[in-house]
Amino acid sequence: MEQSEEQEALLGAGRGGVNSPPLSEADSTREGYLDQVQNGNLFLATFAAVLGPLSFGFVLGYSSPAIPSLKRAGDPRLQLDDEEASWFGSVVTLGAAAGGVLGGWVVERIGRKLSLMVCAVPFILGFNIIISAQNIWMLYLGRVLTGLASGVTSLAVPLYIAETAHARVRGMLGSCVQLMVVTGIMGAYIAGLVLEWRWLAVACSVPPALMLVLMCFMPETPRFLLAQGREYEALAALRFLRGPAVPHEWECVQIEAAAREQGDSLKLGDLRSPAIYKPLLIGVLLMLFQQLTGINAIMFYAETIFEEANFQKASSVATVIVAAIQVVFTALAALIMDRAGRKVLLVLSGLAMAVSTAVFGAYFKITSAAPTNGSSLSGVPLLAAQSSALPPSEGSLAWLALASMGLFIAGFALGWGPIPWLVMSEIFPAKARGLASGACVLTNWTSAFLVTKEFHNLMDLLTSAGTFWLFSGMCVLNVLFTVALVPETKGKSLEQIEAQFRGAH
Repeated sequence: MEQSEEQEALLGAGRGGVNSPPLSEADSTREGYLDQVQNGNLFLATFAAVLGPLSFGFVLGYSSPAIPSLKRAGDPRLQLDDEEASWFGSVVTLGAAAGGVLGGWVVERIGRKLSLMVCAVPFILGFNIIISAQNIWMLYLGRVLTGLASGVTSLAVPLYIAETAHARVRGMLGSCVQLMVVTGIMGAYIAGLVLEWRWLAVACSVPPALMLVLMCFMPETPRFLLAQGREYEALAALRFLRGPAVPHEWECVQIEAAAREQGDSLKLGDLRSPAIYKPLLIGVLLMLFQQLTGINAIMFYAETIFEEANFQKASSVATVIVAAIQVVFTALAALIMDRAGRKVLLVLSGLAMAVSTAVFGAYFKITSAAPTNGSSLSGVPLLAAQSSALPPSEGSLAWLALASMGLFIAGFALGWGPIPWLVMSEIFPAKARGLASGACVLTNWTSAFLVTKEFHNLMDLLTSAGTFWLFSGMCVLNVLFTVALVPETKGKSLEQIEAQFRGAH
């Protein structure tokens, strides 16, 4: 393969070995390489991959408009009562947790690209089972299958993007995962305004079908190909992703050198290494803290809060507005991610959520203290139930709840929504990425299920105010955890991040 003198010099600088240049010179070499990169095909590959999170968003958003329609279904075999509706909404998280475990194994065996293509099948099959459902158990089965696909997708897509993107745009492209999730949720809400549940399922099956087609023309990640000893295919993938103007061999050498440094395959004894257990602990805690922010509780209360504030439109329109706030601020996070950095956004996000949930708790404390027949309300779980005893002056505080909800959702979308998934895809060494990412996804979805199902019990135990103050305390812990333990990965290659953990004893 012929190379220009400039490319030979750049490649030679990257191959330094024992005589490798000082760090500043190495950084200069890398910047010179990135200056020549053309991103068009990388953006195309990312678009094909993030159709998976878009499908995942449609799965999450589907239940909100579908449940009211199913509750009044003409066929008694498909009518859902409150308990069945609860399971219809939450069983997805169980399927996703299983998908996280399965996905950790699949991505290491068949690769990132093929994993995405394979998980399109349960997406499409699940929605088709819902479309043709003749009883409630078929509805449940369809939801479990789409949840399973969502779990694999939530693991495979961040890995695919992290291993194909370069340091300059990895934050922006990685944030597109959460952006497409919330876009899918909003899309399901909007489509649900005009489509009944069967036709809505038809619409939801379109993104995974499109992903399946487009991913056929996208490359596997160079890092996975090199791990399999397929150097020629890795070079071809880099030519597609970086354009023809760069010395692709230089990047291959960097990836291979990092792989040699960490060994061939993950062994049980490797878990004692800081390069493995430290990022694994950080990743798992990121996922746990994301759910302990109370995001599911806030979304649970969204429609009720709008009703309390005498919102004049239909409550279904209000949920679209909530989803739109998520989309706007997640898009903002994607745009500034590679400039502001991960830690700054996580801290700002945690502080915004801590303030908003503290104000939420104060709102519930004030409204639940309204006297009725000489006594006071305490621990009433539903805001609508509380409002019946509110004097007019306290009812006028509904704007406070609206403002708190808006601040919370904006704060979550700016940091703790997209960044845990992005950091998960960045901090693990290549040989542990599948297993460690699977553990993170399992933690996230299991926590989501427990928080969703136990939320009412928590409010009965602590009261509504106490529950939201607990969430506020968790958000403060998030901030402290971020400052103390979360590494800044902005502008670093995956190999540099691995080296940072290997050197931290």
